[in-house]
Amino acid sequence: MVQFHHVTKTYPRTHTHALKDVDFRIRKGEFVYITGHSGAGKSTLLSLILRRFAPTEGSVYILGQDLSKLRESKLPYLRRKIGMVFQNHRLLGHFSALENLVFALRATGERGNLEQRALSTLRQVSLAHKRKAYPIELSLGEQQRVAIARALVTNPPLLLCDEPTGNLDPDTSWEILELLNDLNIKGTTVIVATHSRDLVDRLRHRTVVLRNGQLVRDDEVGGYSL
Repeated sequence: MVQFHHVTKTYPRTHTHALKDVDFRIRKGEFVYITGHSGAGKSTLLSLILRRFAPTEGSVYILGQDLSKLRESKLPYLRRKIGMVFQNHRLLGHFSALENLVFALRATGERGNLEQRALSTLRQVSLAHKRKAYPIELSLGEQQRVAIARALVTNPPLLLCDEPTGNLDPDTSWEILELLNDLNIKGTTVIVATHSRDLVDRLRHRTVVLRNGQLVRDDEVGGYSL
């Protein structure tokens, strides 16, 4: 599903090594935490999966595709197979929950009964009853659930989450993590970048630890340790 083959990412202006010789593989159907302090390289790693930029050295493979050999014209098709959830939900404030999902479907060129698909996905996150609500009318937890639904509405096999509980209280954070775990049980490969010790320790999954851009631990049993 995801493979980093001796990947280094250097930012030339600052001569900063965001990642240094990172090498690992994530199999289909796994749930993986990417942990580390702020600046450890978590967001850079996710950006490389989305091919927002290329590695300085090494190769990144997504769904068997070497991203260095992927033409720009093919990049939108790859990204349709990857759902992305951010710390800030990034919902469109002038659209309802349902309309945010429909907009995402239209943006990827999907056709058919888009409202029905969007409503079905809202049901997955237990928010069908809030389909007409605007983001400002939703709690922070509900907003994040809509953001997860938006990431899932195109049925991607891979879901990336960048600090998805960073703005939430502990109880709501746990609800979001349980939702992500349920999605994983149903077959979605889930990668969560987080520095939340409580969540990583409470729901154990494989844990990859970054420190100053280097992979210092890859533990199948899981648990938070830096």
